Amino acid sequence: MASTFAGLMLWSAVATGFSAESVEQWGLYEITLPGPTNGNPFADVRFAARFAQGYDTIEVPGFYDGDGHYRVRFSPEKQGAWKYETVSSAPDLNGKTGEFTVAKPSANNHGPVRVANTYHFAYADGTPYKQLGSTCYVWTHQPEALQEQTLTTLAAAPFNKLRFCIFPKRYQWNTNEPQMYPFEGTPPHTWNFSRPNPKFFQHFEQRIADLQKLGIEADIIIFHPYDEDHWGFDRMPASADDAYLRYVVARLAAYRNVWWSLANEWDFMKKKTEADFARFGEIVSLEDPYHRLLSIHNGQKFFNHTLPWISHASIQNGAAVEEPGRAEMYRHVYRKPVVYDEVKYEGNIESRWGQLSAEELVFRFWNATVAGTYCGHGETYKSDDQILWWSKGGVLKGQSPARLAFLKKVLDDAPAEGIEPIDKWQHPEYGGKPAEYYLVYLGKQTPTNWEFQLPKPPQGKGQPAAEGMKFTAEVLDTWNMTVTPVEGVFALKKKDNYFYADKDGHSLALPGKPYMAIRIKRVQE
Repeated sequence: MASTFAGLMLWSAVATGFSAESVEQWGLYEITLPGPTNGNPFADVRFAARFAQGYDTIEVPGFYDGDGHYRVRFSPEKQGAWKYETVSSAPDLNGKTGEFTVAKPSANNHGPVRVANTYHFAYADGTPYKQLGSTCYVWTHQPEALQEQTLTTLAAAPFNKLRFCIFPKRYQWNTNEPQMYPFEGTPPHTWNFSRPNPKFFQHFEQRIADLQKLGIEADIIIFHPYDEDHWGFDRMPASADDAYLRYVVARLAAYRNVWWSLANEWDFMKKKTEADFARFGEIVSLEDPYHRLLSIHNGQKFFNHTLPWISHASIQNGAAVEEPGRAEMYRHVYRKPVVYDEVKYEGNIESRWGQLSAEELVFRFWNATVAGTYCGHGETYKSDDQILWWSKGGVLKGQSPARLAFLKKVLDDAPAEGIEPIDKWQHPEYGGKPAEYYLVYLGKQTPTNWEFQLPKPPQGKGQPAAEGMKFTAEVLDTWNMTVTPVEGVFALKKKDNYFYADKDGHSLALPGKPYMAIRIKRVQE
């Protein structure tokens, strides 16, 4: 049914290939209305819409997009017929009604990512999501050609999440001024924080949409400390902070690939307190009608990740992933998914956080994996043009991405519900699903032989192995990216109170090199 009032535009419906009365499930349905331009429309006009299907009703905040345009963006969770009615303090925007239909999602649309099985993630349609992220802090602030090059690189890379900032960044290897700013005003320091710059945000959200087309989650960093009062975005007054948060959520929450990160290294923002960030989290959680994944990233001080509005723990700690047992501990404490978004970077800069070898970074990813947690990539190779991937994007120069693509294949083959620690306190090198699937990571050890044995999981932690069960094994060279099947089948016999071993005492020959893993799967009879 067509809209009942003049001037209504459904921009996103056209963009997604449907008629003006239809949008796909988890797509983006947009209402655009002309409205008042006098005064400050960003602050003076309240605008929202209530969407209803049967007894289900959801109110979605709208926003002013400049040039007299007011928009509401809705991401429908359910298929079928929907109705809406606008709610506004401006009479011209209030009480407008319409109807539309939500169709089946397209082939590559699995919905937003959500927490699944306590420690893991899945798309809304149940498809597993195994996080393999990277960081390009301010790629959207670079010249257009460089942004396009970044997207081309990502299209061929294994990453399914990208962390990046809304605000520009002023830091070593990144001192160029951006092409646009998030607020109206005169750079570098005279801003009207009550008037966001619509062109800036139109460009920013286009990049979110570009990532969505590539199947990449957009982990949006809302605040960061890399300003030091050059622009002053790190020390806005509380009223400006809160208004900025509400505007960002209203504009961006309907994109199904959005994740929220309240800050990068929140504790380095000396003009904000822990209480400020608690308030920010409550605002985002309350204003976001879809409750996208929400976390906060630390410098030296960890935030309280047990707070109910935090969906997962975003951790900076390279030492934690130097051994699987350490990596698991945060998971045990927070009882949520743990993503080690920063474990230092592959690169050769002078700072010690940007000097990891590719071997070391891949090693840390594998430790995180068997611990039932997730890891993040970054790259900081020096360049005459000062284009470092970690900050500006561009091209990848390191050796880790190819090895992480190999890890991605392993993750795709793993149990859908996620890899779990098998016996975290005693044998953290074992991850998987008890009695079904085991991934054993030997790290920097260089054995030439490995006794086939499977630990019994602690009581209440899954089905134990049992005598007579049969398994096959493969040797994975995680650096050279090879999979070597082991001949024969291993049949279990109880070894002692803690292990089952092969009934004939068989073992696996190994090449005496580091970074080897063993993948073990149960033979279904």
